[in-house]
Amino acid sequence: MSEQAKFSVIVAGGSGTRMKSVIAKQFLPLDDKPILAHTIERFLSIEGNTVIAVLPASDMIFWHEIVESDPVFIKADSEGRLKTVEGGQTRYQSVSNGLAAISKNEGLVAIHDGVRPLVSEELINNAFSEAHQKGSAVPAIPLKDSARWVDDNGNKHIDRTAVRLIQTPQTFDLSLIKKAFALGEQTHFTDDASVIEFAGHKVNLIEGDYRNIKITTPEDLEVAEIFLKNSK
Repeated sequence: MSEQAKFSVIVAGGSGTRMKSVIAKQFLPLDDKPILAHTIERFLSIEGNTVIAVLPASDMIFWHEIVESDPVFIKADSEGRLKTVEGGQTRYQSVSNGLAAISKNEGLVAIHDGVRPLVSEELINNAFSEAHQKGSAVPAIPLKDSARWVDDNGNKHIDRTAVRLIQTPQTFDLSLIKKAFALGEQTHFTDDASVIEFAGHKVNLIEGDYRNIKITTPEDLEVAEIFLKNSK
């Protein structure tokens, strides 16, 4: 694709509640390195990409200590390729703060969960390429298990072949997503795809990766350790 400015907003605002940890989950060790550090490294490996890490104010000191102890992060910071901004009360507000830190209005932006450290360079690059062509690129994977619809009247079978599980990085034309976020937060927003859809744009799904898991429970961390070990 023709060269466009590339940015990545990495949202890391989770707690350790479901991990049964006093440490925020993004800072838990994975192969002797914080989960978030693995994630940031993946995006810094993409040529020409500028990474904006979005964290709670309470985590800033700890994060800066991590940055200052990692040669890759020190170099990226000195080159202006790694920036850190304070998040908001909701994920929407945190992403909005990350987008506001991007001075340009033209280019591409990938928005990613900080606790998805196993995202591949191939998926990131494919998302950028697809978003360049179609305005958006949202990774999705088919369900492996049967699924049922549950409501106040009980539950019923649904066709799992018509359902997809959504992942990140959700990648967009920068101008489109900035304008979409400018419309304001809605209660039904669950991800960035729902924001762009609310603004009237079609969501373009791309093939995700079953290894691109979101670490939210101790079991997820065990699986991530296995995936990471097998990738070496």
